[in-house]
Amino acid sequence: MMKFPYLVVSDRDGNIFEIPELYMAGMSLNAPALPTEQELIPLPYGSDLYLLPERTAVGYDPRRKKFVEVKEYHGEPVFAAAAFMAPAYLQVYRSAFATPPGAPRLSLFSYTAVGWKNGQFYAAGKRIDPDMRQDLSTFNLNLVEQEARRILRRYPQNRLTDHLIRNCVFRYGCPAARNFALGRWECPIPTSPGCNAACVGCISEQPAETGVRSTQDRLNFMPSGEEIVEFAVPHLENAPRAVVSFGQGCEGEPLLAGPVIKEAIKEIRRRTDRGIINLNTNASRPAVVEELCKAGLDSIRVSLNSAQKGYYEAYYRPRHYGFEDVVESLRVMRRYNRWASINYFVFPGFTDHPEEVSALESLIGEVKINMIQARNLNIDPEWYIEELGLGELAAAGGNSAAKPLGIPGWIERISQKFPWIKWGYFNPPREEMQREHYNWEGIRKPVPADI
Repeated sequence: MMKFPYLVVSDRDGNIFEIPELYMAGMSLNAPALPTEQELIPLPYGSDLYLLPERTAVGYDPRRKKFVEVKEYHGEPVFAAAAFMAPAYLQVYRSAFATPPGAPRLSLFSYTAVGWKNGQFYAAGKRIDPDMRQDLSTFNLNLVEQEARRILRRYPQNRLTDHLIRNCVFRYGCPAARNFALGRWECPIPTSPGCNAACVGCISEQPAETGVRSTQDRLNFMPSGEEIVEFAVPHLENAPRAVVSFGQGCEGEPLLAGPVIKEAIKEIRRRTDRGIINLNTNASRPAVVEELCKAGLDSIRVSLNSAQKGYYEAYYRPRHYGFEDVVESLRVMRRYNRWASINYFVFPGFTDHPEEVSALESLIGEVKINMIQARNLNIDPEWYIEELGLGELAAAGGNSAAKPLGIPGWIERISQKFPWIKWGYFNPPREEMQREHYNWEGIRKPVPADI
């Protein structure tokens, strides 16, 4: 018989401890649940634990056989706690809590259910990508500091490398920027201070009226093609499993810098054919995507919170583009036989809801994407439910036809129906772009296959 993890809570000072009388609970949309043994993993190294201000913890009482709210323990007030899992790990349930009226919104992180068992923390999640490129255990921070300063000396006039080192490495400890400093794997290339979307959970720009601070400051200049090429070419030529990626969390939308990126790609490919040139994007401008394909773009990662137009536009709040443009950009990549991933923001109870699953299946069936990069959505979950109007889906949860599949069940269903799909978290290097992850049925290819 499974030994359930105990509920963990926090006191006002952020001290997190277990309540052995109660089991941990998870939340799927608005319904609390007991995670199964298969849905629990030891909390990954590099994860964080959070006190959730003014949130009431919800646990399961095995004696009363019901979920209960816990506002105090041994006469002292307690609050809900949650885990922010390390990169490459996917949330199966979010933290279970109740929010009183007037409570401040939570910061822009994901909040995974966490408990305590056998002397360690457990989280409701799973590893979705075996790639260790952002595992904290792979970083020697003294070496990162040493190599970062070497880059500043190597490119003394380059504003973009200065931004990547001083802002991204030194200020925020960005794993992608740290890898650039170490000369390995994927190198970030932010380019655009502007954006044509107003995402509810934007991590680089938040209106004051939301009451939420962005988690990082946005790039405030547009680099030149020469600044990009200067460090991108050496990285591609020397890094193992090399990738360079336009489109980062510290910028707006890179397609708004299309002309600069196009010229940079052309010059990069004139100098080297090594590695992958990738674009992380909202895919709002399919004509620009096609121009970048012609210049030599290898892969694209398109961010989606939903495969349904209404929910997509409620979250992204696009300016001068629509969901149809996003889908057309994916079509363009597949017509050019380039790698097409979606950066799919996972929200338990919604992502695995039958309506959303059906919409995703239609998108995959039409476009034949290569990969799903499953990411945890960094937002106050109740704010997200409110903005997208997901309460109606939650209310229909009693209908068996509308019952969520569960995140493991969702992965299994998509994998069975579309066996070529690669699952992961990171943009793959060329070595991982295997023929088995392509489906050309119904895809018109104007250029020869290059895999």
